[in-house]
Amino acid sequence: MGYKGKFKVWRGDASGGDLKDFEVEINEGEVVLDIIHRLQATQAPDMACRWNCKAGKCGSCSAEINGKPRLMCMTRMSTFEQDETVTVTPLRTFPVIKDLVTDVGFNYAKAREVKSFTPPKDLKPGEYRMQQIDVERSQEFRKCIECYLCQNTCHAVRDHEENKESFAGPRYLMRVAELDMHPLDTADRKKAAQEEHGLGFCNITKCCTEVCPEHIHITDNALIPLKERVVDKKYDPLVWLGNKIRRRTSSDA
Repeated sequence: MGYKGKFKVWRGDASGGDLKDFEVEINEGEVVLDIIHRLQATQAPDMACRWNCKAGKCGSCSAEINGKPRLMCMTRMSTFEQDETVTVTPLRTFPVIKDLVTDVGFNYAKAREVKSFTPPKDLKPGEYRMQQIDVERSQEFRKCIECYLCQNTCHAVRDHEENKESFAGPRYLMRVAELDMHPLDTADRKKAAQEEHGLGFCNITKCCTEVCPEHIHITDNALIPLKERVVDKKYDPLVWLGNKIRRRTSSDA
């Protein structure tokens, strides 16, 4: 059974904008993206929004719905009261291009800063071997659809523009953690996490985990363990002594 619903959608561009009121037909089983498409078809043909798969797997239709970062295609209208006004705004952390479309180039820049998988130099193709338990440890992180909701909600990026140069954000620190867990990766991910990707900016509020549509435990399974390994390497006196002995032994040899 359909009903008339009330929407507020942010309209504007980089120079400014405002929320516009709409009254639109809503049918049973629909999601927010369906309503945005109906508005484009009937009332606002020039409204801009990104979308691709409409199945919660491409991450394109990220927006803020009633103030919470969500995928429009995975937010069902049945979760709202029929007399409730649904507000849809662009991701706040990134510059607006037009309406609900933002410039997420920051994330691509940070992706390029993460050094790719680095196997041992003497390891030939076909010789890669891993235990199943090592595969399972990082398999969860591979579910990421790069919707950038975690990047958007992370207050270290969202509320502090000056941090963007030094802080990779939860999505790419999770990538660093994944590589650090890989038994065949030889790069010093712990040093890079702290000195290049700003791991210290993360104070584990778990806001990134709360908004992840793939339910990845970003904080508990990636960021906290990575922080622990960084601390062990840099501050644990036994680790420091062991490294000192190894360096001296190598030098003597």
